[in-house]
Amino acid sequence: MSIRHRTWTAASARWFGLITTTVLALGRESQAELRLEAPLDYQVVQRISRETGTLVLEGTTSTGAAMAEIQLEVRVVRSTTGEPLTSNWIPTATDPRVPRFRSEIKIPAGGWYRVEARLRLGASTIATSQVAHVGVGEVFLVAGQSNSANHGEERTTPASDQVVHFDGTRWKVAADPQPGASGDGGSFLPTFGDAMARQFHVPVGFVATGAGGTSVREWLPHGEEMAAPPTTGANTVTVGPNQWASTGELYQRLIERGRGLGEGRFRAVLWHQGESDNHQPEGRNISPQQYQEYLRRVIRGSRTDWGWNVPWFVALASYHTPEQTGSPELRAAQLGLTVDGFALAGPNTDALDGPFRESQGRGVHFNRRGLVRHGELWAEKVGPWLERQLQ
Repeated sequence: MSIRHRTWTAASARWFGLITTTVLALGRESQAELRLEAPLDYQVVQRISRETGTLVLEGTTSTGAAMAEIQLEVRVVRSTTGEPLTSNWIPTATDPRVPRFRSEIKIPAGGWYRVEARLRLGASTIATSQVAHVGVGEVFLVAGQSNSANHGEERTTPASDQVVHFDGTRWKVAADPQPGASGDGGSFLPTFGDAMARQFHVPVGFVATGAGGTSVREWLPHGEEMAAPPTTGANTVTVGPNQWASTGELYQRLIERGRGLGEGRFRAVLWHQGESDNHQPEGRNISPQQYQEYLRRVIRGSRTDWGWNVPWFVALASYHTPEQTGSPELRAAQLGLTVDGFALAGPNTDALDGPFRESQGRGVHFNRRGLVRHGELWAEKVGPWLERQLQ
């Protein structure tokens, strides 16, 4: 029997990342195909304990009608050495009458790993597929306004290739700007990711959703009313005389990005916002107490929509300029969310003053020094908390 090999190109794989598939034609009338669609290349899977995570495998098979005895098998190896993490190939359920398959396997925390799959017919391998880089580590959603969203003065790049971001389609090394957030400048995430990867020795992934210039009011769920419209009037609708409500667009985007990862498949939300709710013009202001209540609604709604008690870290952020260095009252309201354990305390970035800010210290956004320090401050808050979660 002659056997002919064909390798799918990157275009054939479309958005599935660096996934290679080999199709072997058997004679003239039958052929077998195997394609892994999940995980994606450079994907980070949220671990479920310090030692392990659950890897979801999904894909399709196509076989000839006479090939009812095929067996799908998978294994995971270290990308750098080829050392198997699993003792042998693991049989996985498949049915030639149903092209799609899904299974789960537990693998150790760490990475990068290579996921390999093959179809067997008797002693022969008739099709293969693999994903070159998969990790089991920590995943974070990031939300808020410009200092969470690529508005830093300079772009930064992680030192480690184990710090990655997800744009909703592909995972890539997390060089700025972070996809999914506004702005095309720098962010704190590369520095924060490097610090977390060094501390925990696992890959770190980010999903960014921040939007520059936004008020907490703009992040409310659809239809939630507010005491005054935000300065820009964006993401808000007038619903009556002196009555305004959120369109829910930003909130829904956040919810959908979290759902795209799956239930329990990220560690926490990192929230950095507050500048646009401080020092606002007359008729556009809200009180610190109203700010706290609105953010409480956002967090509570997200937990309901995601279906689990998602941890939220809330930064203390209200800085504007060297003349308006922030609001102690607004910071107290942000910190007040943590008193009863409703949220977790993020860093006090109002402490990063002129030497850390853009335009020779005159701006609200961070310069390169500020972005680095911002990332370090996040690591100082999240790192110890995560250590406790893993004990």
